[in-house]
Amino acid sequence: MGGLKHQKEKRSMDYFAGLDVSLKSTSVCIVDGTGKIVREVKVASEPEALLTVLRDSAYRFKRIGLEAGPLSQWLFSALAEADLPVICVETRHMRAVLKAQINKTDRNDARGIAQMMRVGLYRPVHVKTLRSQKLRMLLTHRKLLQAKVIAVDNDLRATLRNFGLKVGMVGTIKFEARVKELVENFPDLMASVEPLLVVRRVLREQISILHRRVLAAARNDEVCHRLMTVPGVGPVVALTYRATVDVPARFRKSKSVGAVFGLTPARDQSGERDRPGAISRCGDEMMRTALYEAAQVMLLRSAKWSWLKAWAMKIARHRGMKKAIVALARRLAVIMHRIWTDGTEFRWTREAAAV
Repeated sequence: MGGLKHQKEKRSMDYFAGLDVSLKSTSVCIVDGTGKIVREVKVASEPEALLTVLRDSAYRFKRIGLEAGPLSQWLFSALAEADLPVICVETRHMRAVLKAQINKTDRNDARGIAQMMRVGLYRPVHVKTLRSQKLRMLLTHRKLLQAKVIAVDNDLRATLRNFGLKVGMVGTIKFEARVKELVENFPDLMASVEPLLVVRRVLREQISILHRRVLAAARNDEVCHRLMTVPGVGPVVALTYRATVDVPARFRKSKSVGAVFGLTPARDQSGERDRPGAISRCGDEMMRTALYEAAQVMLLRSAKWSWLKAWAMKIARHRGMKKAIVALARRLAVIMHRIWTDGTEFRWTREAAAV
């Protein structure tokens, strides 16, 4: 009789799990509502292996936590599809909590995550939809190839300078011809330079292919069309915003978007001390960079006037251009979110924006 009662109590109790995920294996810790460890196991970092443990009918899970990381989106999607209450936890917050442990091991980390789930001491992060993940991959690969081309160009400039050969101010298209012109009388240098020029040529061809795909994706997306009505926002910035925000409803207020992208000032307050600092730079670096570049385009290149540019120029006069660009980037994030949620377009005059 007592055993039957114990089984009923076990089935009615809430359980919590922590998953410490690495590339090959995942440490799983399951605790009950009192914090007692009821099971610990190490399995392969595969959805099937995790589901074998977590689908056990003996446990009714209230929360299952795993840290945001390279495999988290894949594993999160598989567990969510199995109707398990999985939560992806923000990395910096989790590390700060787990830092109190004397011995850092995968097993102890899983225990710590399970206890964080039990007491509710966690900060969830949004796991992007499959569509946004694919768009993000496209944008990331394009940016990576661009960085490699710049690295090749800089290396060629620097190494040729050692021999008194100066490339000088030359456009991207004429760069290769200029380098060949400099080394045409130096066969040994040409032998070293030619492989890099071939790589540079291939990289630029592939960048063009990826860029056309970005343009096509933005052209076929109704949200991107509306985001591009904002001055300074082109297809790349619009698509980056689309892929990063993913689900606009996850922000209760448009004003909170700037903070998520690390564009709000950090603050140091204790007792009588209260010092605002530079922007926090937390969150998505690619999105923050894209918004900063869009703000630069609006302030320094765009000739068309708007109430938003007038607002930013007023800040520039009082606090400097750099702070004005950061403030404008933050406000762009807010305006773009509002445009997305309202189904509207950018309004160029303050009177129209107030409507």
